[in-house]
Amino acid sequence: MKDRYGRDINYLRISLTENCNLKCIYCLPEDFLPKNLDEKKILSTKNVFDICTVAKELGINKVRLTGGEPLLRKDIVEIISGIKNIGIDNINLTTNGILLADKVKFLKDAGLTGINISLDTLSEKQFESITRGGKLSKVIAGIERAYELGLDIKINSVIIKNINENAIKDLAKITIEKSIDVRFIELMPVGQGKNFVGIKNEDIYNLLQNLFQFDEKYFEAKGVSKYYKLKNSKGKIGFISPINSCFCESCNKIRITSDGNIKKCLNMTGHTNIKKYLDENLDKEIIKKILQNEIFGKPEKHLFGKENSDEEIKNMNQIGG
Repeated sequence: MKDRYGRDINYLRISLTENCNLKCIYCLPEDFLPKNLDEKKILSTKNVFDICTVAKELGINKVRLTGGEPLLRKDIVEIISGIKNIGIDNINLTTNGILLADKVKFLKDAGLTGINISLDTLSEKQFESITRGGKLSKVIAGIERAYELGLDIKINSVIIKNINENAIKDLAKITIEKSIDVRFIELMPVGQGKNFVGIKNEDIYNLLQNLFQFDEKYFEAKGVSKYYKLKNSKGKIGFISPINSCFCESCNKIRITSDGNIKKCLNMTGHTNIKKYLDENLDKEIIKKILQNEIFGKPEKHLFGKENSDEEIKNMNQIGG
């Protein structure tokens, strides 16, 4: 369906948990401890299926499962299989990759079509520092297994001043040998991200222009991403630039947090909790109308860097970034 600005909203992101098995410096505070989440307060398997059922009827044809770390959900395979059975064929997942190698075959067999892996460096020491203890070898093993299985793979990288600028070249080189897309995402001033300074994607693009030859014939704008290719590369280089090149006019998504709040925009607090209505067993048409109203009411653009009484103050893991 279309929102009030005529954008076709066909993409739903559902967060399955705010827990994570890493503590990335721009996402979680150092003293963060995984919570024993009350299962009654987070989206149940049935909640997810009910949401996807009405969302499909409203024109949603792509679902992404996020977190926290969605692979911490014991029912993740069941969730993917159920969404597939609802009739949504484009099912994606965003993960830090730590648990991926052991689970990816089951995920693909259940219906997973694509996977985004958050990876900000290929240096073991740097990775351990950024994630506060993560093991890069586990992520690489997960990527390799997913690649062997033929999943659509995108690597999402956030480049932070004085932290990992030296990782840009090696991350870009991944696209030369493998049909994997590497996307540079500008650091968003959300939660812990406000404590750091991101690098403009324009600056990353200019750096890569000096390091590599680009395929001058290739350019693709897809959703919120702009894609380029290095010469003779198999994969693509993507840029997602929410801060320095607002892409709100092409935004096609709606988000639901793990506790059921509908978020019209990443940097806006959600005020409508769809889980509450689902747990009250309201008629499906009422649930559909609630989601429909939220989609229609999406704001014209985000307000990062501007005074905003509705600004999201939670950390990224809590909002399914």
